[in-house]
Amino acid sequence: MSATMPAGRLNLRTLQFAVEEVPVPTPGRGEVLVKVEAAGVCLSDIHLIDGTLRLPGNDLEKVTLGHEVAGTIAELGDGVPDVYREGQRVLLLAGMACGRCANCVRRRPGCLRGLTRGVEFDGGWAHYTLARFETVYAIPDSLPIEQAAIIPDAVSTPYAAITQTAGLRPAQSAGIWGVGGLGAHGVQLLRFAGATPVIAVDPLPNARERALKLGADVALDPMAADFREQVLAATDGLGLDYAFDFAGVPAVRTQADSVLARNGALVLVGLSGQALTIPNDTAFSAGRHRVLGHYGGLPVHLEELIKLAGHGRLDFSGSISGHFKFEDAAEAVRQLAEKVNDPIRLVLTPDGV
Repeated sequence: MSATMPAGRLNLRTLQFAVEEVPVPTPGRGEVLVKVEAAGVCLSDIHLIDGTLRLPGNDLEKVTLGHEVAGTIAELGDGVPDVYREGQRVLLLAGMACGRCANCVRRRPGCLRGLTRGVEFDGGWAHYTLARFETVYAIPDSLPIEQAAIIPDAVSTPYAAITQTAGLRPAQSAGIWGVGGLGAHGVQLLRFAGATPVIAVDPLPNARERALKLGADVALDPMAADFREQVLAATDGLGLDYAFDFAGVPAVRTQADSVLARNGALVLVGLSGQALTIPNDTAFSAGRHRVLGHYGGLPVHLEELIKLAGHGRLDFSGSISGHFKFEDAAEAVRQLAEKVNDPIRLVLTPDGV
């Protein structure tokens, strides 16, 4: 193993991103060294680089990006349980418990300040990365490594939003605004969960076409003059039980609320960092509407998705839009930011294939 490796590093103070040579880390007690075989490039990474996404209380100067990571165990630190072994195929939870909050100290579930991989500690845009053993999940040979890599966010975030935050039941209607990296999986997962109908909303014709191929019943242009009438026609005049904002755009929230059914809920998955407004509080209250905030997923969601994808119930092979070497991370960032060929997920790998 070489003493150094290339890593995609972001200076959190200057927002300068560059691939740099850094030491290969050594696992400490309770840690696992993972040889990264695939790491997803997420829109959240782009927002970290352009400064629109900032997490308070982060004292790091630089961090290796990458919160969607899968690979093989290269080395075990002291104190790692023997259920783990070198060479084991694994994916990594996108975050970990802080170990210092009241819940962590008292060993209660629900860390009050979870730490995000690739933001508050080094992530997987490198040949090797460290992980606390409790954030390491074995994956079956039947699950391709690049599909496994994108599960910890691109798939688990919409999955958790649909199954837990919304608690959607079969035959309830649902709309998704934004059919990008998260929304594309949201369409698949809504179909899998039995939502009826599934309505995809995106201004891009290619994205709407993609949504229909992924299982949407209807794909609409949000700029259409008769948009509301089209939603009502597709839902027997009732409106949507759930409207999922995967775009993180304030105008989306206003439009989505306008087509909610009675007791319908707006689920905020995309993040804008801007004020949330309700144009008409009387109509909102009279309709018994709700706003549900959502962020990430939990370990149980990761476990469920590994089982579902490993047994072929879900297939995300169509989500991998391109591969890049770790050394070419800046080009992957550029292509995702500029939406070159409208990718769902770009993946970094050791050899770029």
